[in-house]
Amino acid sequence: MTVGTGSPAQARSTAPHGTPPTPALKPAATPGAPEGAAGLGIDPDDLPDGLVVADATGRIVCFNAAASRITALSGAEAIGRPLDQALPLEDLKGRRWWTLTDPYGGLATRRGQPERNLLLPGGREVLVSARYVRAHPTGPVQRVVVSLRGTEARRRTERSHAELIATVAHELRSPLTSVKGFTATLLDKWERFTDDQKRLMLETVDADAGRIKRLIAELLDISRIDSGRLEVRRQPVDIAAAVGRHIQAHTTGGQSPDRFFVRVRPDLPELWADPDKIDQILGNLLENAVRHGEGTVTIEVAPTTCTTDGEKGTEVTVSDEGPGIPEESMGRVFTRFWRGSKRGGTGLGLYIVKGVVEAHGGTITVGRGPCGGAEFRFILPVGTPAHLL
Repeated sequence: MTVGTGSPAQARSTAPHGTPPTPALKPAATPGAPEGAAGLGIDPDDLPDGLVVADATGRIVCFNAAASRITALSGAEAIGRPLDQALPLEDLKGRRWWTLTDPYGGLATRRGQPERNLLLPGGREVLVSARYVRAHPTGPVQRVVVSLRGTEARRRTERSHAELIATVAHELRSPLTSVKGFTATLLDKWERFTDDQKRLMLETVDADAGRIKRLIAELLDISRIDSGRLEVRRQPVDIAAAVGRHIQAHTTGGQSPDRFFVRVRPDLPELWADPDKIDQILGNLLENAVRHGEGTVTIEVAPTTCTTDGEKGTEVTVSDEGPGIPEESMGRVFTRFWRGSKRGGTGLGLYIVKGVVEAHGGTITVGRGPCGGAEFRFILPVGTPAHLL
């Protein structure tokens, strides 16, 4: 490709008198590709990151649009200027980066600089990496290619991690305080309590310990989902029976049986899935409907055909009769920390549900139910292991 903000002639015209023109950079031909493929030009302004190229004399011959946006320096101002003057970068300790790295001097075996945070004039942070191009491994530097990126995306990631830590710390504090308080009281004044009082305290400790365990499990799931390491141990699963177990748990916990309506369609295909993960999906969706929704919670299980490859699958729909989810929030339901109301929770449950469903090769959507409340629908393919096909 030809590298420059204008034509090769424009780039050459800005070089110092007596300096040999910098050869145009062109892509190498791909083996087996049509002969004309190597001649396709790529405009540096099409690149999403800032691109700055300096020639063998250290003067800039390319300064693309993204570099101008990041540095607030136009290409016309940058072309032809020495690299260290156009980009007076400093590290976080205030040291001049070009003086420290000395791209045109130093060891002849160096190939560049890894990405790091540096400061532009005015204190704005930018991510910078550099590549030293040599004609042969230990020869003089022919070009210095610099990549510039803004730090906004990294800052968003850091804020997300900080928010996750703050959320976890807040959620852990309450049950841990309860556990510590009750155990300390029992140890200090055991003889003063009746058996019923001791049982009540121990049941509270057990419930809070279970809450802590679930939160830690959520954190582990998030880590595995983000890194693509969520494992699915497939076994035959009776999803209709799993729905029944979860409803029974809610009714045992005080919910009226009349609040739940279950419809199971006939001819369900055999489903191979991870039983624990299916319980996790159903538990989160039903808890979400009970806590944030209103009226009857309807669960429908039906056979379906996966739209991707025609494989048979199972479709599960969970809907309620509450106010539903605002249209403007539909696209954020499965993101971290989204909360449909102020009724507690970490805001991580639906993010995990989506990750678990997708780990099974399925899909999940959210919409408005027939009675106006929220409706979650997930589809799981049969998932029969290959050795049984």
